[in-house]
Formats: sequence, structure tokens, C-alpha cells
Amino acid sequence: MSSRQAAARPLTSTASAPVRRPSLTALPGGAGERSGRPRLEAVRAPLQVQSRVPFLVLCMSILGAALLGALLLNTTMAKGSYELSDLRTTAGVLEQDTQALTSQIQAATTSLPERARALGMVESEAPTMLRLSDGAVVGASEAGSTP
Repeated sequence: MSSRQAAARPLTSTASAPVRRPSLTALPGGAGERSGRPRLEAVRAPLQVQSRVPFLVLCMSILGAALLGALLLNTTMAKGSYELSDLRTTAGVLEQDTQALTSQIQAATTSLPERARALGMVESEAPTMLRLSDGAVVGASEAGSTP
């Protein structure tokens, strides 16, 4: 119903008589007038059914490509993991070597004055240095006294 008909019609109780609809009639030139054929007909299946093989090949190739990609990614990640493990091991060995050499340098630094005295060397009050760029001697050289 349109909104105009609803507005023009007064509100009545639900006990009123039901509204009758007009009966349906066929329009001229419709399907019912065509040479006595029924309105619905059975349709034959097409003679050539489309093959599902191309679709299956496409699905299988997509699946195969996805599996191959996952395999390559997994292999690459495993290779990177092994390389990382090797590099960490090498870094650990190098760190131990560095610590060992540092401790040797510290030990040599603390024992150097004692070893020099044992060889008869004397500590100088005014050290003399040699400049390498022009070969000049800087500082006054003094004769050391032996203890």
C-alpha cells in the first residue's frame, strides 16, 4: 500500500473484514498464448561437458609452488641458523684469545721494571727521545749510574 492510501483510510479495529485483492489475469502476448507450449520446459544438458582438469592442474600447481616456496624458505633459514651458530662460536674463541693476551700484557707490564733491573738497567730522570721524522735527539742524555 502506498502512504497516501494508508493516510486516507481511517484506522479501524482488527475485527473488520479482510481486504480483497484483485484477481490476476494474463496479459495479451504472454507465454501462455504461444502455440500451446507449456510454460516450463526441460532443458537438455550440453553435449560437451567442460573438463575440470585445467582447474585441478591450476590448483595443484599453486599448491606445489607454495610447498616449494616453504621448503626453500625453511632451508635458507636453517642455513642462516648454522652460520650464526658458527659465527657465535668463533666470536667466543676470539673473545677468550683477547682476554688471554690482555692478561699477558698486564703481567708483562707489572714485571717489566723488575726484569729491567735484573738486566742492570737504571731508570732515567730525564729521558732522551729520538724524533723519527728528522732524526733529531730531544732531551739531554745523561750517563746512568749503576747501583
